[in-house]
Amino acid sequence: MTVAEIYKHLDIISPFELQEKWDNSGLNVGEMTREVSEVVVSLDIDTDMIEAAKEGTLFVVHHPLIFDKLGSLDFSKYPSNLLEKMILKKHSLIAMHTNFDQTHLNKYVFEKILGFTLEKQNSFLCTVKGEWNYKALLKLIKEKLNLPTLKVVGKKENIRSIALCTGAGASLMDEVEADCFLTGDIKYHDAMKAMSEDLMLVDIGHYESEKFFAEIMADELKVLPILAIIANSKNPFTIEAL
Repeated sequence: MTVAEIYKHLDIISPFELQEKWDNSGLNVGEMTREVSEVVVSLDIDTDMIEAAKEGTLFVVHHPLIFDKLGSLDFSKYPSNLLEKMILKKHSLIAMHTNFDQTHLNKYVFEKILGFTLEKQNSFLCTVKGEWNYKALLKLIKEKLNLPTLKVVGKKENIRSIALCTGAGASLMDEVEADCFLTGDIKYHDAMKAMSEDLMLVDIGHYESEKFFAEIMADELKVLPILAIIANSKNPFTIEAL
C-alpha cells in the first residue's frame, strides 16, 4: 500500500478537516506516493522506535512531530534529530490529533475505559449525569487509568455530573456543564479559575488519558491489507517516591 491509500482511509474514519486551526494533523513526514513496508501506531514517536522500524515504515501517531514552524534543522535538537533519522530510513509519519480526539479518543476513554454512559458530546467534551461519591469516583479513576496519585481542585463530596477531555483540556472550562471536569495538564491558574467558579477539577494526566490511542488506531486499521504494529510510547515523566 502507499501512504496515500492509508491516508485516505484515515481521512474517512476521522476527517483531517476537523482539526483545530493551530494543529498540524496529517502528513508530517514522507510523500503520498511512497510504498509502505509496515505501519507502526503509537501515541508519540521516539529514537528507539525509529531505529527498530524497517525502512519504509509509516508511523501513525497522535501528537504531530512537527508543531511549530521550523526555522532551521539543527540535528542535535528536537524534533530535527528524529526527522534526520526518519529521512535516512525513508520513514513517513501521519498525525491524527485534534480530529481524532473528537471522533474517537475522548469517547473511547469515557465509555470503554472509565465505564461512563455518554449522554452528550460537544466537540471535545463528553458528559454524563448521575450520582458519584467523591472517594468512589477517585478510586475508579485511579484504577482505570493506573494513576498512583491524583491532583484535585474544588473537592465535592457528591457529584451529579462529569465531563471529560483527554490530554490538556483546561482551556475548555467555560464550555463545561458539569460538577466535575476530568482532564490533564491542569495549571495553577486553571485551578484558581475553577475554584472561583465552583468547578471540581481532577488532573488525569496527559499521557495517562491518551495512551489508548494506539489500540484504538490499530483496530481501525484492521480492514486494510497491511499489519499495524502497536509501539508502546514512553511516558516522559516518572514519579519518584523519595
